[in-house]
Amino acid sequence: MNNIKIAITLLCSMLWVAFAQGQSIQRAEPLHWWVGMHNPELQIVLYGSDIGDCEVKLPKAGMQLKKVQQVENSNYLFLDVEILGNAQAGTYPIELYKKGKKVLTRDYVLKDRDKNLVKAQGVTAADLIYLIMPDRFANGDPSNDSVKGLRETMVNRDSMYYRHGGDLQGIINNLDYLEDLGVTTLWMTPVVTNDMPQASYHGYANTENYEIDPRFGTVDTYRELGKELHKRDMKLVHDVVPNHVGLYHWTVIDRPSSDWLHEWDTFTQTTYKDQTMFDPYGTQADKDLMEKGWFVRTMPDLNHQNEKMQRYITQSHIWWIEEAGVDGFRIDTYPYNDLAFMGQWTDAIRSEYPNFSFFGETWVNSVPNQAYFLGGQKVGQDVDTKLEGVTDFQLTYAIGDALNLEKDGANRLYSTLSGDYLYPNPLANVIFLDNHDKDRFFSTVGEDLEKYKSAFSWLLTYRGIPQMYYGAEILMKNFSRPDGLVRDDFKGGFPGDEVNKFTAEGRTEAENDMFNHVRTLAQYRKQTAALQNGKLLHYVPQNDVYVYFRYNEKEKVMVLMNCGDEQQDVALARFDEGIGQSNQLKNILTGQSSDLPKSIVVKGKQTLVFELK
Repeated sequence: MNNIKIAITLLCSMLWVAFAQGQSIQRAEPLHWWVGMHNPELQIVLYGSDIGDCEVKLPKAGMQLKKVQQVENSNYLFLDVEILGNAQAGTYPIELYKKGKKVLTRDYVLKDRDKNLVKAQGVTAADLIYLIMPDRFANGDPSNDSVKGLRETMVNRDSMYYRHGGDLQGIINNLDYLEDLGVTTLWMTPVVTNDMPQASYHGYANTENYEIDPRFGTVDTYRELGKELHKRDMKLVHDVVPNHVGLYHWTVIDRPSSDWLHEWDTFTQTTYKDQTMFDPYGTQADKDLMEKGWFVRTMPDLNHQNEKMQRYITQSHIWWIEEAGVDGFRIDTYPYNDLAFMGQWTDAIRSEYPNFSFFGETWVNSVPNQAYFLGGQKVGQDVDTKLEGVTDFQLTYAIGDALNLEKDGANRLYSTLSGDYLYPNPLANVIFLDNHDKDRFFSTVGEDLEKYKSAFSWLLTYRGIPQMYYGAEILMKNFSRPDGLVRDDFKGGFPGDEVNKFTAEGRTEAENDMFNHVRTLAQYRKQTAALQNGKLLHYVPQNDVYVYFRYNEKEKVMVLMNCGDEQQDVALARFDEGIGQSNQLKNILTGQSSDLPKSIVVKGKQTLVFELK
């Protein structure tokens, strides 16, 4: 009998060993966390084969298990834990048991917060944002151009649809160029892993939340980029996509539950009709199609009503701030998110980082549409999104019309800006000429250099946070359709380039002329508070000439913008309210100073910028 008992015991032990060997905890996300956070609560997602019915224990003091949540998929466990006030940085084992026997252990790391890491400064109207697509800017590490094991390994600079090899190291190598240009803030299209089989370069279909795409670098490279920016008193904006992920995201390949995504009986795409979100006569069905439909077939729509999804998204974004020293978020496809969740998300981030800032992409068609998605409920919204700024597409449309319409273009700018009363804080809106989705503005104005200079004079003197697209300062051109040529390479950033546009010697005369125009205004803006957060006073345009002032108690800037084709001799007597007691002016672009004249000649499509004394 004893021999039988011993045999049974040995057999059971062997079965448990075999069982344990067949199991593993493949993932624990967030990858790690920190002691001393404002919010002590954390939800850890464990993923492994058939771990869903395991009992969980946290044997080490300092991290207390509050709740274990099982889901439909037995490969997941969601652990609600509290990081206690006496917790120390170190390793905390997570033990999994079956029938009283320990079968798996996963060490989880809590870190001390890096007190020397600059982060969460916020982006304000004192900044100038430079937008880069990392794959297309500069290749600092050719060894990571193609990474085995990923779904897309092709590198082909002759095609807009394949990867070109640009990376984070390439950007680090050229930060002096950006600083000299007058840039204060870097925004890159998403840099987290996009293991998608096609067009993975753009970044908007992420398949991981806690990894830098290995073709761009590593988390350490990204952290180094943040540090190098901060050394130069510059800032880092992280592009986040809470609305959707890529079709090959690991939680999509093996969903935790049937309500992890918004799914329909058949593929259902969003209608892209932002009006349904606020239409007083609209149907719930139309609203659901807009918010819950997939952006495209390869980008599954995340279910923001799922509490586990809410925490997964929020924690991953907080993680990047604390890990890499991020200063602000640009939020992709903002109108397509659940707006109530976005308010909660913002509150959670702000509770940790009070100065952190956000601006949301709102590619819509009117000032009221834009204003609806902002926080503060100034236009009677049902939900306070807490969003402080939007990408101001309406002014983008207006500046294009101002310079291209045969007549009355100036009124487009004047009337668009007059709608600022709908915004809680117009200075928080991001103004721009173009971006990675829009036609390059140099092409929009027919490659007319005077028009293009005029546009930049406007961009760097108007209200809000100016944003420019990489290469705009060196006359990069082309249209977004049909070939996506607005995402071309910055010449000189890649091995084998015949010219180097990062240097004056590599640029043409016209390119240097434009570069110096932008640089002069950008550097002047850095030193002039009136252009950053000063008040704005503008006059009804006459003869297609638009005049506005930026001012504070100590500084005053006057801008004369001739949107017509004909030269105008603009009498200044009409602008006494703006000019005040000033009796001298300095042309910012030429450096020439003089007594205040009675009139100023402005050529067709020219914009003049004066400092008044």
